[in-house]
Amino acid sequence: MKRIISLTINGRKAEDAISDNTLLIDYLRDQKHLTGAKKGCDGGECGACTVLINGAARPACITLAATCDGAEIETIEGQARGGRLTALQRAFHENLGTQCGFCTPGMILSAEALLRHNPDPDDAEIRTALGSNLCRCTGYTKIIASVKVAAEEMRS
Repeated sequence: MKRIISLTINGRKAEDAISDNTLLIDYLRDQKHLTGAKKGCDGGECGACTVLINGAARPACITLAATCDGAEIETIEGQARGGRLTALQRAFHENLGTQCGFCTPGMILSAEALLRHNPDPDDAEIRTALGSNLCRCTGYTKIIASVKVAAEEMRS
């Protein structure tokens, strides 16, 4: 069965017909051509598909698009404004918080959700916020440092 959903994606209104069983990751990638959220585990365990739904970090691979009707969705593509990277994006780049880049969009969006609610997190709070995001390339030290640098910049 199909339904019409209306939502806001990266600040833009969208209205589309979708099947009831369409996953948010598939809707974003296939219908909206927003490919920053990656298909990793397809089970909500790796965080590569993390997006913000009404400001909260959520795995798009286990979220039905129909449940997002009326919601505000943010993807990594909507973070930079006017061609300028956000503090988090810059910090990940400048502090080597990214290696291959596969997990980076999800990491950045999870960190963004944290910093919106807690602009001065300690290491334990950062680790908790990123606990659903897996990286196979790093030991997380540079990722945590990147979030701390961004938090400092955002507070200044």
